Order: sequence, then structure tokens, then C-alpha cells
Amino acid sequence: MNYDSQLDTALNALHDEGRYRIFLDIRRQRGRFPYADWVQPDGSTREITVWCGNDYLGMGQNPIVLDAMADAMNVAGAGSGGTRNISGTTIYHRKLEAELADLHDKEAALVFTSAYIANESVLSVLPKLFPGLVIFSDALNHASMIEGVKHSRAPKHIFRHNDVAHLRALLEAADPKAPKLIAFESVYSMDGDFGPIAEICDLAEEFGALTYLDEVHAVGMYGARGGGLAQEWGLSQRIDILNGTLGKAFGVMGGYVAASAKMVDAIRSYAPGFIFTTSLTPALAAGGAASVAYLKAHPELRVAHQAAASVLKTRFRAAGLPVMDNPSHIVPVLVGNPVHCKKLSDRLLWDHGIYAQPINFPTVPRGTERLRFTPSPVHDSALIDGLVGALDGLWQACALNRMDMAG
Repeated sequence: MNYDSQLDTALNALHDEGRYRIFLDIRRQRGRFPYADWVQPDGSTREITVWCGNDYLGMGQNPIVLDAMADAMNVAGAGSGGTRNISGTTIYHRKLEAELADLHDKEAALVFTSAYIANESVLSVLPKLFPGLVIFSDALNHASMIEGVKHSRAPKHIFRHNDVAHLRALLEAADPKAPKLIAFESVYSMDGDFGPIAEICDLAEEFGALTYLDEVHAVGMYGARGGGLAQEWGLSQRIDILNGTLGKAFGVMGGYVAASAKMVDAIRSYAPGFIFTTSLTPALAAGGAASVAYLKAHPELRVAHQAAASVLKTRFRAAGLPVMDNPSHIVPVLVGNPVHCKKLSDRLLWDHGIYAQPINFPTVPRGTERLRFTPSPVHDSALIDGLVGALDGLWQACALNRMDMAG
């Protein structure tokens, strides 16, 4: 086989479909989020505004978080020195896990290097803990959950997105004696809709199933203390295993699960993705703990964030732009074509200094390509004005299907 030729074929297919991903080299500006420097190949820079980031509340520049990280690095050095079971568990990791357990009103929490790894590791190991486990998974679950279910090799059933009736039918058809787990999300990040948490918990109790809830796009942003949508709706105690991230609203890096002490102990003891991975650096753990503690006590950031998202949705609708309706902070504008989506993204960047990455297949189904905007408390009214005006102008002038980006 000509391996280079085969790679060319694979890459050219992405180019032809308009799905080839180009990464911008940016340097975020501490103290000036959401501004960043777009670094060019020759080293020169151009200032842009980031509209597609996941640092939803600007905590990546919070002085309390930065000071905690700097202090930990000055005391403990750069790395953790090993896996959690071989010298890589520090006082900073323990503090972070205590903060997370408290955030979710759980007995314990376990920190991973990312929420992706947490999902994949935990979902794949659960059948070892519960032999014969049958998994019921929402059709729009994140790729990390899909991989975890796949690697678990457990029997699985995919229920239609947020379709509680379909889930009930699948549960009724399953072996009543088999252990069961329902895996779903609270905020689905591409459409921005909410999962029916209470209804799924009702079914879990009726059929004797465990609940596994991914709150990655909700932790820090919903609930009286930032514990997510389950906390906001008073349902935290009905969730058996909750997955969250430190890399979005908390502005740092890492993932975790929160559950009973016994569940966490079993996962810690059996999950290869935890056992054999170098632990987070002390600085990241310290920054995460400081961010979690801060957001527990500062609901005004959540209020400001929801207000910014609401304003942007209203402005887009008033301009006649096809913003996808949802109750969350996610603001997706449906384009429906990968080439047009990429062209709109490029023109926003080149002409207006607005960075909004195109979202194409396989992240979303074909035909639902979109631009996904994430307004935050640090996107002020002037930036919102600029974004709405720029996108509206491009939409009207280019009529999408006749857009010419040759120049």
C-alpha cells in the first residue's frame, strides 16, 4: 500500500466536503478576555474576539484562580510526579475532590485529566463492577460517553434523544433481573437543550437502574452554588454518578465524577483510565479548587452569563437569523451546509476579527452544520452589537448559497 497516497485520499475527502478543520493559533490576553491575539505564520499578530470558547464565565483570568495556581507551582513545582497511586496524589488533589464532592452534595469525587477520560473510563469499567449491566444511552450523548459504552462491551440500547417514552419501552423489554444504567446529559452542547432529568430519574427508580449524568456544560453555570442543572432542579440526590469538567465554566482543566464514597472507591480501584494516567499538575488542581470555591459564592456571574445569552438570542432573532431555539446558554445559528458554514466563519474572522469555529459533521449530523456562539459576562454590549451586525450583514449580502470567498 502507498500509505502517503492513502492519507492524501482521507484528507482530501475532508477538504472536498468542507469539513477539514483549521486551528487558529491564538494567545488569550489575561485581563482582557474575550480578546486574543491571532498569531500569524510570520509571527505578527491581529487582535480578535473569541465567540466560541468554553471558558463561559471568564474564570481563566480570575485573580484568585491565578494566584492559587502560582502559589501551588511555587511550592510543589511543575508536575505531579506520577499517577495517583504512585506519588501523584497531593494535598491539592484532595482539596479539589473535597470541593467537588461538596459542590454536588455527594460523599466523594474523583478527578481525571479530562471529562472525556472520566466518561470513557467510568462507563467502560462499570460492567466490571456490575456483571451483566445493560446500558441505556441517549442518542445525542457526547462522543466520550459513546466511546465509554462501546469499550464497556456491555449490552446497550440507544433511546431517541430526550424521548422518555422510548426509554420506558426499552426498559420494559429488558431483563428485569439485569442491572441497568441510564446515561444522559443535562445540557446538550450543540443544540443547547436540556435533558429530562426528573423523568429519567423516575424511570430509573421504577426499573431499578443507576443514573449517570453528564453535566459538563452545566457545572458552575446552573444551581444555587454552581452544581449544575440537577442542583438547580433539586435532583442532585437522585443522580448516582455525575460527570463534570474543570475546563469550561471553571476555566482550568480536568474532569471528574462525583458519587457515593463506595462508588468512587470502586471506580478508583478498577478504572484503567484513572489508575495508569499521570495525575493533574498541582497548579491545575489548586486552580480548579479555587475556581469551584469561588463560583459557589458568586451567583452573580451565572446571572450575568444567562443575561448575555438571552440578549444575543433576542438580537439574532430580531435580525431574522436562524438561531436554534433552546432554554440554555448555548446560541447555535443553523447554517445547514458545511462549505457555507466554513465560509461564514472565515469571513467573520477575516473581515471582522470575530472568531467562531464552524461546527460540522461528525460533531453534529450532516445537514445541521452551524455556528455556535458562547456569550459570557465578558462579552459586553458593544461586542454583541458588532457580532450581530457582522453576521447579519454577511447573511444578507452573501445569501449563503451564492457566497464567493475567492477573494
